[in-house]
Amino acid sequence: MCFCLLLLQTGKSHILTGYGVPIGSKESSLTVGPDGPMLLQDVEFLDELAHFDRERIPERVVHAKGAGAFGYFEVTNDITKYTKSTVFETIGKRTPIAVRFSTVGGESGSADTVRDPRGFAIKFYTDDGVWDLVGNNTPIFFVRDPLLFPLFIHTQKRNPATHLKDADMFWDFISLRPETTHQVMILFSDRGIPDGFRHMHGYGSHTFKMVNANNDAVYVKFHYKTDQGIKNLLAEEAANLTATDPDYGLRDLYNAIAEGNFPSWTFYIQVMTFEEAERFYWNPFDLTKVWPHAEYPLIAVGKLVLNRNPTDYFAEVEQIAFSPAHMIPGIEPSPDKMLQGRLFSYGDTQRHRLGTNYLQIPVNCPFQTHVTNYQRDGPQTMHHQGGAPNYYPNSFGGPENMPGLQRPKFSVSGDVARYNSSDEDNFSQPTFFWRNVLKPDEKERMVENIVSHLKNAAGFIQDRTVHMFSHVDREFGNKLAEGLKKYVNM
Repeated sequence: MCFCLLLLQTGKSHILTGYGVPIGSKESSLTVGPDGPMLLQDVEFLDELAHFDRERIPERVVHAKGAGAFGYFEVTNDITKYTKSTVFETIGKRTPIAVRFSTVGGESGSADTVRDPRGFAIKFYTDDGVWDLVGNNTPIFFVRDPLLFPLFIHTQKRNPATHLKDADMFWDFISLRPETTHQVMILFSDRGIPDGFRHMHGYGSHTFKMVNANNDAVYVKFHYKTDQGIKNLLAEEAANLTATDPDYGLRDLYNAIAEGNFPSWTFYIQVMTFEEAERFYWNPFDLTKVWPHAEYPLIAVGKLVLNRNPTDYFAEVEQIAFSPAHMIPGIEPSPDKMLQGRLFSYGDTQRHRLGTNYLQIPVNCPFQTHVTNYQRDGPQTMHHQGGAPNYYPNSFGGPENMPGLQRPKFSVSGDVARYNSSDEDNFSQPTFFWRNVLKPDEKERMVENIVSHLKNAAGFIQDRTVHMFSHVDREFGNKLAEGLKKYVNM
């Protein structure tokens, strides 16, 4: 425990400088006479202002606005035939977790009630270290190639010239990359604005690999279904909340936990064998598509429960850092291109935001294990390993490899090239969504939501976007075209 916290717990009440020296007065600075200039030797003032100037860290490029809470994951069903992960080793086992919910495109001060995907990131503090399951409230994403990810995110941000959100940027990209169709339809459907964070599902989204004790592997997708029931906000409701209570989602989550109304989610997996993946209809690692539940049913695994609010937002939510690369034995990456790209991106981002030793910050550290390795020093080092050797191999008792934890072998083949994935069955699942999932009133609201945003884009971009959605269903395209006509002469 930090010594500073010990001081608080023992009842100390005097104001101290950051270096621990008592302060005689916090009401005034040191000056020459009551109206005179300040003195440079007012070290208490300098200590206060120097710290204040550095209180903020760079906000996340995406997922900047968020809410967090803590709780546990409890296993309710045996899946050890699929994975050797200690998280799932026995029914009834509980693992501490932290969860951060977020919007994606807005800045730190933006509203919780905007039309935007929601981040749903889970940190499992396991016996084998930290496992981060970093996903969204949708089972898919806009693009399938990670090279396009930063380019797409730019369209969600502000125009570099006007510094305003720009409909041309958004719809220009969308209509030029038709693999975005599925996610855009979900975004502009009723699901596009969840009613807070407690009433939405979560997904790992990517395809992952599970490995059991015999090193047999399967591909899996992770789902967590809200036990509170799905609730969404209509556009008008969301607009009112954006104006009157922009922190609606954060407030709702905090108050529910404070009142003992602990939110929970039922945790599921979908399983696909390697043989099934070889003969699947399309690329099973395509992040713009789902695995049909009829063929790959949800398998119940356990329960996520959030029962504690953060005690300090900055320390436990702003500084919490997730990375899909943080996997434990029994969980491995798949060939999913977007996942492969994220394996690098997240850790790189956190080292920029929080420093080289961000994993030593209390909320990020694997506190259920004792870290011994050959990494040393760097800014803000909080965990030291004494005189233990900092090189390997060595003859002086340094930590050794753990036999049996090598990942199972797998084969890869193919010609190395840049493969454009823009046209890989972009419309069959969106068509199913339009024709078989959405009810008539939901279709009308989705059309209106798209039209109300698309009307701000240039005419040629509108035409190209309508043409794209016409590939989903001609009726869909016609409804959009009719809706846009209302704004032609406005």
